Formats: sequence, structure tokens, C-alpha cells
Amino acid sequence: MAEAFIDVNVQLAFVSQRVGKIIPQISLAFFIGFSLATGSLAETAAVAPKKTIVFLGDSITAGYGLAKGDAYPALIQKKIEEAGLPYEVENAGLSGDTTAGALRRIDWLLQRPIHVLVLELGGNDGLRGLPPGVTEANLQSIIDKVRARSPLTRIMIAGMRLPPNLGADYTGEFEQVFSDLATKNGAVLVPFLLEGVGGNRGLNQPDQIHPTAAGQKIIAETVWKRLQPLLQTK
Repeated sequence: MAEAFIDVNVQLAFVSQRVGKIIPQISLAFFIGFSLATGSLAETAAVAPKKTIVFLGDSITAGYGLAKGDAYPALIQKKIEEAGLPYEVENAGLSGDTTAGALRRIDWLLQRPIHVLVLELGGNDGLRGLPPGVTEANLQSIIDKVRARSPLTRIMIAGMRLPPNLGADYTGEFEQVFSDLATKNGAVLVPFLLEGVGGNRGLNQPDQIHPTAAGQKIIAETVWKRLQPLLQTK
């Protein structure tokens, strides 16, 4: 019995000695694992969410008659990803939309932050013969609403031209709206969104109004030349 009692004590001492060596090792492993895990979480938390670019426009922005990926905002998104810029595009183009229609829906769009707003509107106003002053007032109201919510939102205005059969005085006054708005609001101006596309039968659909996929690629290049520097500005 005495020998058995001694054996048990020896075994307990041996286990105690082993546990004493194992526990620090476990603690060290746990500490390393915990540090790595928390470091990974901190790194994830440090990654800023992407900023939003909203393209507010009509059928040209919506990509009327084309696949969604062929519209120029989608092509701009690809360029953004290739450039490694932290922006996400939202295509808020609506076929047939006017400046008044866009003004009515801007509050809904402002439910999420807008870091860059690209305004491509007014063409349908012009084709309907609306006074250019009305178009300008609606676009200014859209800009005012956006800036009231977010003063640092950057604005890009896409200029548009009308067919000459509407008269030189009217078309001239209409075209002036976009440059005046850009100057007044410190916005970036694309003088003519359809540069190289408008009037080119091979780059427009049978209606000769809406660009083909090839035409949309040219529009994307036109916009990107002025948008890229804007996105790289802090």
C-alpha cells in the first residue's frame, strides 16, 4: 500500500511538471492566434467602404436598347476597377426622363451618400421645346439638393446639343445652360457628351438617337477623360 501511495505521488508530480510546461505553450499559442485574429479584424475594419458615383440621366445613361453592361456607366465602372480606385457606380439613368422628372426623384437617391454626381439631363427637355431657363432651374435645384445634403459632393455636368432644325437661337441658348451651370457650381463640364457619336449613323441605333454599344464605348472614353482626375483628387 505504501509503495502504491508513493507511485501515485510520483505520477502526480510528473503530470504536474508536464502540465507546467504545456500550459505556457498553450497560452503562447493562444496569444499568437488571438493577436493574428484581432490584427486581421483591425485590418478589415480599416478598409474604407467604396464611395458612390451616381449617374443621373436619361436613355443615354440608361443604355436604351442595349444590355446593361454596355451602357457607359457600366464601362466606367470597369475603368475604375482597372485603376484601383475606391468607387462604385450607380446607374440612375431612366429612359425618357426630363430635368423635372430627375428633380422629383433626387430625394430618393439621396437616401445614400453621393460622393460624385454626374448629371446627364436636358436632352428630352430640348426635344420638347421647353424653355432653356426651365432646364437650367431644374438642374440647379438638383445640384442644390445634393449640396445641401453633402457640400463636398463633386459634380460633373454632361453637355448636350440639339438638332439645328430647332433654330439657332434656341439651340444656342440651350447649349449655354450647361457651361453656365458648370461655372456657377464649380462643376466639371463635358462640353458635348455625344462627341464623335452624335450624327454618326454607324454609332447609333436605327432611330439615330440612341448610341450603339460601340457608341457607348466612345461616350465612356469622353467621360473618363474628365472623371478620372476628379476621382484621384482628395
